[in-house]
Amino acid sequence: MSVDTGVAAPAPASVSTAPASLAAPSTGLADAAVRLRDLAAAHAADADTARGLYREVTHGIREAGFARHFVSARFGGTEGTFAELTRAVMTVGEGCAASAWCASLAAYSARFAAHLPEAGHQELWGAGPDTVVATGLMPAGRAVPENGGWRLTGRWAYVSAVDFADWVMVCAAVPGAGGEGPPQLRFFTLPRGAYSVLETWDSIGMRATGSHTVVVENAFVPEHLTFDRTDMLTGRNGFSPVPSHNVPFQAVGGLTFIAPVAGAATGALAAVADSVTGRRRTQTAELTVVRASGLVDAARHLVEQNAQVLDERLFTPEHMARNERNATFAAEILREAVTLLVGAAGTGGLGEKHPLQRHWRDITSATSHVALQYDTAARKNYSAVLLGPEG
Repeated sequence: MSVDTGVAAPAPASVSTAPASLAAPSTGLADAAVRLRDLAAAHAADADTARGLYREVTHGIREAGFARHFVSARFGGTEGTFAELTRAVMTVGEGCAASAWCASLAAYSARFAAHLPEAGHQELWGAGPDTVVATGLMPAGRAVPENGGWRLTGRWAYVSAVDFADWVMVCAAVPGAGGEGPPQLRFFTLPRGAYSVLETWDSIGMRATGSHTVVVENAFVPEHLTFDRTDMLTGRNGFSPVPSHNVPFQAVGGLTFIAPVAGAATGALAAVADSVTGRRRTQTAELTVVRASGLVDAARHLVEQNAQVLDERLFTPEHMARNERNATFAAEILREAVTLLVGAAGTGGLGEKHPLQRHWRDITSATSHVALQYDTAARKNYSAVLLGPEG
């Protein structure tokens, strides 16, 4: 679910880059996240086996306020900060990475959908702010114009949280200007019932995210439920002045996906601390756990730094490229940390009932995501910051 722009996008001309207040009032998400963490942890093993989150957990994600976090206050949303969301997602991840992943996407998907025209805002949030949207950001399928909208057909893989989403938003190619230019890309938003779901998600990790395939067959999508992908990439939003709705896509830098992983690594560290006792508590085990804890803390600092960049609206090429680097490097060191922890825990940590093996599988699976790979964008963009442009 990552889009490689290939270049460091400039700050939106219509959006102020002045720092936002870091003393924003709490939305209550932090306390709700602690409760959701405990609930998700209690169901995590069974959800992993069943390959889907339990209804109590999906209701908990909605009730905690993740879906409404970036929704406009005029619809009852909380217009929260990136920092508060990031900390909350990491908290949930301590108990269950899959739950945190879905909670994160519920928040960020609403932010993406805020690029819809006003009538689209009314349709999604007119009845309340807790609408859950699942997104397929990678382009697939095609749409052709039709009177008042578009006719859409296609398949989108890896759409997380689609099992309990109210809407899906997918990206498809459309004919170029006048039907003669190169194809362009647009997002299309469809309500549950306008698409079908193929249960194709079979990863050994992050099993409960339900990241299945969305199938759309010749569906009509009205104009007010679509928008040009360029709007999201640049962060220019002509329909909402809310600061979080006017953020260049590059600046997010994989934050959506790395925050759940950082939380899971914290959970893995706690699981090992509980199990390294008695004869397993050796100098080697102690050293390994200490090293792993440093890696986890370093990754969390990088993740929180990314959120700070977004809240302070530091949309310079340097800061945005660093956000991409931070996310990919955090993924790398979190994989290293959980590998160390598995070694410290020994065979017992790999038992089916031990939470460490689930965290290990989840972290390994999640960090394979395209948004957390150096070559997706970080290598090219941040090397230009460090070394100057090529040529």
